[in-house]
Amino acid sequence: MRKTSQENFWEREFGNNYTLRNLKSIKRINVIGNDLRKNNLKINSAFEIGCNIGLNLQAIRKLYPKANISGVEINHKAYKICKKNFNCYNKSLYEFETKQKFEIVISSGVLIHQNPKKLKLFYKKMYNLSKKYIYLSEYFNPTPIELIYRGFKGKLFKRDFAKELWKLFPKMKLIDYGFHWTEDPKKKGHCDNSNWFLFKK
Repeated sequence: MRKTSQENFWEREFGNNYTLRNLKSIKRINVIGNDLRKNNLKINSAFEIGCNIGLNLQAIRKLYPKANISGVEINHKAYKICKKNFNCYNKSLYEFETKQKFEIVISSGVLIHQNPKKLKLFYKKMYNLSKKYIYLSEYFNPTPIELIYRGFKGKLFKRDFAKELWKLFPKMKLIDYGFHWTEDPKKKGHCDNSNWFLFKK
C-alpha cells in the first residue's frame, strides 16, 4: 500500500526530530494515567497506535505492571527506543495486521496527523483491535479544520474525532471524557491542550 504524505513526513527527518523532543516529556502518568485510573479500568492488555518512544505505554505499565503492552510506530528511531521496553512494531497502521485483540486501544495525538481521507480506515482499525475499550486524546474542533504545523501544510487537522468514531460504531458506550490543559501544574510540559474520550465496546 502506498504511504500517504503524512506517513512519509513522520517516518523521515521530521519524525526523527519529534522523537528527540519527546524524550523530555516523561510524566504521562499524570495525563493518560489519571484518565484510566479514575475510571477504575481493569485491563490485562493495551495497544497504542503511534506509540513513538512509548511514554504512554510506560504510564500504563505503572498502573498495570502485569499487562501485555504493545504498540505500532512508523518512525524507526522512535521504534528502536520503544522496543527496548515493549512489544513494538515498525509499520504503518494501515499495513499492520494481527489476529490479537487488546482490552484497550489508544490513539493520543495521532489522529490529528492522519490524512482525512484515511480516517474511516483508522477508526475501523482501532475498533477491530480493541476487545473492550478505546481511548482517544486529540485536538478538538466541532468542524474539520486544517492548521499550519511548524510551517508545514497538510500535516495537522482538528475535528470531532470521537463523534465520528461513535457515529461509525454507535453501539459503543461513552464512559468518560475530559480536557488536558497545558497550564495544569501536574501536566505542564507533558501534554498538549487536548480532549480525551473513553469508550467501551
